[in-house]
Amino acid sequence: SLFAGVTKDLTDRVKAGELIGNVAQQFGGKGGVRPDMAMAGGTDINALPAALNSVEAWVASKL
Repeated sequence: SLFAGVTKDLTDRVKAGELIGNVAQQFGGKGGVRPDMAMAGGTDINALPAALNSVEAWVASKL
């Protein structure tokens, strides 16, 4: 399982549910929930490192 949290001052630009959904999709899963906190799971563990490496660029694109 993966978890993501975003401080309330940034949730208008970076939503935890969107972030975790994007990462989970890359390793065969799904997830989401709230703008400030979300969780996900996936099935393709081999794709997880690349999915995690994409987080920084995804967040930067939202800021």
